Amino acid sequence: MSLQSLKPITMMGANASGKTEIALELARRLGGEIISADSKQTYKFLEAGTAKPHGTWTETPTGRAYLVEGVPYHLVDTLDPRAAYDAGSFVKEAKRLIHELQARGKVPVMTGGTGMYIQAFWNGLDELPPADPAMREKLATLAQTSGRKALHTELASIDPEAALRIPPGNIQRVMRAIEITRLAGRPVSQLWSGRFFNALPAHEGKFVFIKWRKDLLAERVKRRTATRFDEWARETRALLEKGYAEDCPGLKALGYPQMMDYLAGRLTKPEAVRAITAASMSYAKRQNTWFARYRNAILLELKKFEDYDPPGLAKKIIDASGVPLDRCEG
Repeated sequence: MSLQSLKPITMMGANASGKTEIALELARRLGGEIISADSKQTYKFLEAGTAKPHGTWTETPTGRAYLVEGVPYHLVDTLDPRAAYDAGSFVKEAKRLIHELQARGKVPVMTGGTGMYIQAFWNGLDELPPADPAMREKLATLAQTSGRKALHTELASIDPEAALRIPPGNIQRVMRAIEITRLAGRPVSQLWSGRFFNALPAHEGKFVFIKWRKDLLAERVKRRTATRFDEWARETRALLEKGYAEDCPGLKALGYPQMMDYLAGRLTKPEAVRAITAASMSYAKRQNTWFARYRNAILLELKKFEDYDPPGLAKKIIDASGVPLDRCEG
C-alpha cells in the first residue's frame, strides 16, 4: 500500500457542524481510523458538554481502543480533568498515531475544531518557554477581577505587535503571550518564526472545511445545548461532587463555567442556555475565521439543513481528494 493512498484527511469546522458523523463515514469507507483534534474531548467524564462521541473501550488485536460505531477513535477519553493538555502534547501523540496507522495500512482521519492543534501539527511549533502555572493563575485572576480588556491592555504595554495580532476575546492566547514575554525576557512577537501561519501542506494530506450558514449553525448550537442541558448539568454536578475544582483544566471547557453558574443558582436554566449558546457562537465565529484562511482546503458550504448528509458529503470528500477507488469500501 502506497503512502499516497494513506495520506491523512483532516476534517475541520466549528462546534456543532457535524464533523464527527462525516469523519465516521470517511473512516468506514476508507478503512481508516479517527484521530481527534479536540482539546477537551481528550478528558474523561466530559461528554455532554464536549459532544464527545459515545463509544466503548474495547480490547482489539492492536490493543485497547475507544470504539465509536466500531471505528477506533483516538485521543479521546484518556486524561483526568485535572491534567494539562496542550498543542505540543497533541502533536507528539498525533504523529505517533499517524505513523502507526499508516504502517497498518489505515487511512488517518483527523477531525476537530481546535485550529491551533491542527495548525501546529502540520506546520510545527515555535520553541517557547513551558507554561508557568503560578503566573497563569495570576493572569487568570486579573482577567476575572479587571476584565479581558485589562489583560489585553497589559499585553499591549509589553508587546504592541502581539496585541495587534491577538484579539482581546481570545483570552487563552493573550495570557500565553504575556506569560512567554515575561518568562523569555523579550516580546513574544520576536520569538514567532512565522511558520505557524503558513498554508497547510496539500502535498502531505487532504484538508476539508465544513462551513454552515451562520443562522443555521446558531440553530444547531441552540438545539444541541437545550437537548443536552439536563445531562450536562448532571455531569457537571457529579464532577464537582467528586472534588474537581471549578478552575481545573477540564472544567474550563466551553459552556462548563456557565453550567456551574446555573448549578450555583446564579443563572436560571433559560439564562444558562442563552449564555452557553452565545459563548458557543462566539467561539464558532473564531473557528470559522481561522479555518477560512486555508484556501487549499476542500470547502463544504451547507446553506440549508437538508445539505447535511454525512454519506453524501463523505463521498464528495473522497471524490475531491482523489483517493484511489480500491481504498473505498462503499
